Amino acid sequence: MKRIFLSPPHLSGLEEAFLKEALDSGWIAPLGPQVEAFEREFAQAVGAKHALALSSGTAAIHLSLILAGVGPGDEVVVSTLTFAASAFPVLYLGARPVFVDSERTSWNMDPALLAEFLEGRAKRGRLPKAVVLVHLYGQSADVDPIRNLCQEYGVTLIEDAAEALGSTYKGQSPGTLGQAGIFSFNGNKIITTSGGGMLVSPEEGWIARARKLATQAREPVPWYEHQEVGYNYRLSNLLAAVGRAQLRSLEERVQARRAIFARYAQALSHLPGLAFQPEAPWGRHTRWLSVMLVDEEAFGLGPEAIRQALEAQGIEARPVWKPLHLQPAFQGAETVGGEVAEDLFRCGLCLPSGSSLTPEDQDRVIEAILSLAESPH
Repeated sequence: MKRIFLSPPHLSGLEEAFLKEALDSGWIAPLGPQVEAFEREFAQAVGAKHALALSSGTAAIHLSLILAGVGPGDEVVVSTLTFAASAFPVLYLGARPVFVDSERTSWNMDPALLAEFLEGRAKRGRLPKAVVLVHLYGQSADVDPIRNLCQEYGVTLIEDAAEALGSTYKGQSPGTLGQAGIFSFNGNKIITTSGGGMLVSPEEGWIARARKLATQAREPVPWYEHQEVGYNYRLSNLLAAVGRAQLRSLEERVQARRAIFARYAQALSHLPGLAFQPEAPWGRHTRWLSVMLVDEEAFGLGPEAIRQALEAQGIEARPVWKPLHLQPAFQGAETVGGEVAEDLFRCGLCLPSGSSLTPEDQDRVIEAILSLAESPH
């Protein structure tokens, strides 16, 4: 039986031509004209002033934290309902993450809890250096109140838009609203370079500094001079060519994923105990992943039992992110709230959502869930 994956890479058909252009130019080493063009075209696509192509979204977060001045012992606020890569770079720098719970409208960081935390830290005279605000599953957080808080308290706002390329917040692109924004082109993302990321910022100086650090911090002299620690974080010219081809299909990919979500919701929402992630009123959700919530008592099976039943039929599904404050790697980290994220993890299940998912394959997923609802448990 053909396996249905959660969110596989989707080739547009343009990749071969762009790769051939890169190969014919002789630029197969890191950097080159494809990288420069990808940065320029990506910045234009999301409405950013400056962009830097990197080896991963994680590298972009790491560099952003360095530019924010984060060092040993500093605190960095991070959304708790996210993938661990949102917070691992905090540990790279010897800093301490503080995890903030979600609100239920978008499942992203709760501005009220952040306000409570920052007010308390201000009274103690020890504010965090940065806030890493995650835009989860293709939906923007409520940025304005969080940005206002960061401005009020002098805290750097870094947006983790790894999952949210193509989404909107009040007509703008999440990732372009703070001091730095990061995007990911991992193989499961809405567009991919097989592996890669982008750092954007309204500040040219931030991108120039990050560019130097990402290129082993080499000084602009003829010999190899290094006055500070650098990193090998640049994207290759060949992968940038793939990214340029993929970027041209971004809107088509968004519409395909939104249509997939709408079909799931139409076919399954009537079942007792099933509900789907809401779309917040402030913007467009890309539905990077279609996520449903399962009330085990009402449906008769919990999300893990459904996942296993789908797996037995060759269908990949996945739990909602396990909150970072529950992860052993972050044991002992301070948490503000946590109950909402824990509930979403306990009840949530991500369904196959790739933009290449065929109607026939989606029928298989829907029919599998409908049969579970009808069978005695």
